Amino acid sequence: MNKIATIAGLTWKAAFRYRLFWILCALLAGAVLGLPLLIKDDGTAQGMVQILLTYTLSATATLLGFATLWLSCGTLAKDVEECQVQMVAVKPIARWQIWLGKWLGLLSLDAVLLALAGAAIFGLLQWRAGRLSPDQQQIVRRDIFVSRASAKEPPMNLNPLVDQYMQRAVKNLSALSGSDLAEIRQQVAERIKSRYTDLPPGVGRMWGIDLHAIKDRLRDQRLQLRVKFNTGSSNPDALYTTLWRVGPTNSTRQTVLTEVLPADSFQEFDLPPNLLDDQGRLWIEVFNPNDVNLTFPMEEGMELLYPESTFGVNFARGLAVVFCWLALLASIGLASASFLSFPVAAFVSLAVLFIGLSSSTVSSVVEQGTITGYDAAKAGYGHTLVDYAVVPVFQVALKIINLVQGFSPIDSLSSGRSITWGQLGLAVTQIILLLSGFFCAAGILLFTRRELATAQGNN
Repeated sequence: MNKIATIAGLTWKAAFRYRLFWILCALLAGAVLGLPLLIKDDGTAQGMVQILLTYTLSATATLLGFATLWLSCGTLAKDVEECQVQMVAVKPIARWQIWLGKWLGLLSLDAVLLALAGAAIFGLLQWRAGRLSPDQQQIVRRDIFVSRASAKEPPMNLNPLVDQYMQRAVKNLSALSGSDLAEIRQQVAERIKSRYTDLPPGVGRMWGIDLHAIKDRLRDQRLQLRVKFNTGSSNPDALYTTLWRVGPTNSTRQTVLTEVLPADSFQEFDLPPNLLDDQGRLWIEVFNPNDVNLTFPMEEGMELLYPESTFGVNFARGLAVVFCWLALLASIGLASASFLSFPVAAFVSLAVLFIGLSSSTVSSVVEQGTITGYDAAKAGYGHTLVDYAVVPVFQVALKIINLVQGFSPIDSLSSGRSITWGQLGLAVTQIILLLSGFFCAAGILLFTRRELATAQGNN
């Protein structure tokens, strides 16, 4: 460990010698301290804090990510080109210790910079919130400076119902082609799904959310409902009256609420405390008094929000997720520099980062099954021999990207949503242990097998 710590310290010194490092540090300070003075908000205190939090954290993650990639490529590739590693390699230290020391050195440097930037952002948020009027401060601390977890009704498995309907409706399934059978099954699934999502005029529906595991912790706590419904109306400004009955069924503790809400957007409203029944379940019934059909999406139509922790703890967990991203970038940069020269390693690493930021394009290619796009002559998506080679690669890349992008601390923090310890543990497992571990193992293997003298001679 002393050898690895020594290499980590030398990595710090090498980083300080890069002029680009100090430029990025200056940009980071400007993003944290100067950017809030330039950005415009929607005029509300809540919008101001949300935009401030989103922009400063996004700029911090971007600048630190770029700096991490550049330093990880330069600190190893430059040492090989300038014969620094050769001088260390002849000493009684294994190459894996050199590689791991550089990785840990970069991680410790990122941790310090991220902690300083995070502390500055957190202090700036508190300072700006403290200068608001008392009523606006209450809104910000109620909706932004919170850590709210969510609970939903367990998802329904519609496959058994679809299978039963298919058996009754279609007498000879074997006579149908695969495409016809799939289309009929999809239509049946949508029809059955509509029974649980559509709320016709004058009809109600009940949801049940199981909270027995945390019912004692939720006693006297403020809860919120986050709902979304769709309509067939063409008027985007229309408002719809909804009647809600929340609480134990056939009980005097049941609360009746009337909410006038817009369609096609998420809306939140408060619930009185202590509405769980004796089994720790929250029953929610909504009635549609309008003359149009209301559709509550099965995946996101109804969600309960409840306090999980403090904003400070949630903010620290968000920074920890950003640190996981930086650890992955450091391993990618060092793995590239383990067998490539500095310019090529930097180009490869930035290309990997660009692919990660282009997840929507990668997803479209996978969905369409082609990189050539729409073929007007065939009235569909054309396929070439290149697609059969490239699309599988994009499929693997999309799975890897989803492992990383499945965690969005910036969005969660700006909306007051909780980043739970479970989510943080999953981020550490998937991003650091799985993905970073793969690149670390590959980088160490490549660096161990590399002929340093030959690499120097080729430069």
